[in-house]
Amino acid sequence: MLRAATLASGSSGNCAVVSDGRIHILIDAGISTRRISQGLKTLGIELRHISGVLITHEHIDHVAALPVLCKQTGAALFTAEDTACELCGKFEGLEERFRVFLPGQRFAIGGLEVGTFATSHDCACPVGYFVSDGARKLALCTDTGFITPEAREGVRGADTLIGEFNYDEEMLKTGPYPAHLKERIRGVRGHLSNEMGGELAVWAAEQGAGRIVLGHLSQENNRPELALEAARKALGSIGLRCGEDLEVFAAPRSECSGWFEV
Repeated sequence: MLRAATLASGSSGNCAVVSDGRIHILIDAGISTRRISQGLKTLGIELRHISGVLITHEHIDHVAALPVLCKQTGAALFTAEDTACELCGKFEGLEERFRVFLPGQRFAIGGLEVGTFATSHDCACPVGYFVSDGARKLALCTDTGFITPEAREGVRGADTLIGEFNYDEEMLKTGPYPAHLKERIRGVRGHLSNEMGGELAVWAAEQGAGRIVLGHLSQENNRPELALEAARKALGSIGLRCGEDLEVFAAPRSECSGWFEV
């Protein structure tokens, strides 16, 4: 049985885990190793049993734990080659841990298949991932300014999607951020708004997803109820009812979500 959980999901830190009961994989490690270890323990996993870390990109809210994590585990680090180069310049002593790929490539970690796909963000080589045990498929697509064609293909057929609902348009417009930062967030190398996240959720649902997890909500520019309302509206436009036809919930920003079946 393939299961997943988010340990943190938001602008201040991101980390998720996916497991088939034998192989345990982190997706990003943007909170402290202590918090990761505590979150995993609530799920019945010891930090030392992590087999690998899939890294979406080099921004600190996705990689903060890597130096300490690598001292405490033997986990390999999987990421795009350009991202690995950026991280080697940021952190010392990680070079031997990296297993690099080009976006679009697939590989195995134990009995799990991992697929990668290009996203669009202001960093070296951002990617999203899917993980499959052959029967079930989880896709994660965050930190992208638009839904790339590659992301659509990566999400196709996923049973569960963790998708970005970063900001509410009105909150961002009237919020405290300076104009240049607002433009960066709205840009094609920024983040998905609630409405764009709704579009991704609709695509995933049309391809068979039964669970949509709203991820990477901004603390300053979004609220869970706004993201959920946008998701309900988008999915309702194709005749789907949240809670009846599929499960939809917002990932906690700084707490463990608990296990959900993929």
